[in-house]
Amino acid sequence: MARQRTARQGTAPEGTGREGTGREGTAQAGAVRAGARNPLVLVALALAVCAAGAAGWGGWLRYEATHDEAAAFARTRDDALAAGEQAVQNMNTLDHRSLEKGLDSWEQSTTGDLHSQLVDGRDAFAEQIAEAKTVSTAEVLSGAVTELDQRAGRAGVMVALRVTVTAPKGEPAVKESRLLGSLTRTAGGWKLSALGQAPVGGTGG
Repeated sequence: MARQRTARQGTAPEGTGREGTGREGTAQAGAVRAGARNPLVLVALALAVCAAGAAGWGGWLRYEATHDEAAAFARTRDDALAAGEQAVQNMNTLDHRSLEKGLDSWEQSTTGDLHSQLVDGRDAFAEQIAEAKTVSTAEVLSGAVTELDQRAGRAGVMVALRVTVTAPKGEPAVKESRLLGSLTRTAGGWKLSALGQAPVGGTGG
């Protein structure tokens, strides 16, 4: 008799526990189904998904725009440097045996006031070179863009050159120098609008 009572006492809580668990599970499932059928819940979920998608898409567009701007700036910088180096080299290359061709190259490489100065002084300079019978050749050692304004179409370059001048008599004279050039973007590309020697930096005491 004691064993039977103990067994009955032990089985009663188990049955009660399973019954309670079943009721709670049914209630939770019903609540989930009710929430899923609630239009307000569906709308809130849809809005949350849309907001997350819009934020992700907006971030991607900003990244793309920034990347495109950086790439365009790099291309413009490279174009300006290449044109600047070539123009500076042209301006330091002249052969008395093909004088007109060389002076044409000077004019084609320049614009603005510098171009006007070359055109105005062309005849006088041609006479000097023809009389001296010199041959000047330039080699670009290095170059860098010192400033760039894409919107204004202006740029600055520094170019290191080795110039060799050969006269009819004597040994060729070789000189290395650094030149600063101002570039202006024209319909024909970047062209020199100014050219001069780069200042030599002093040493501090």
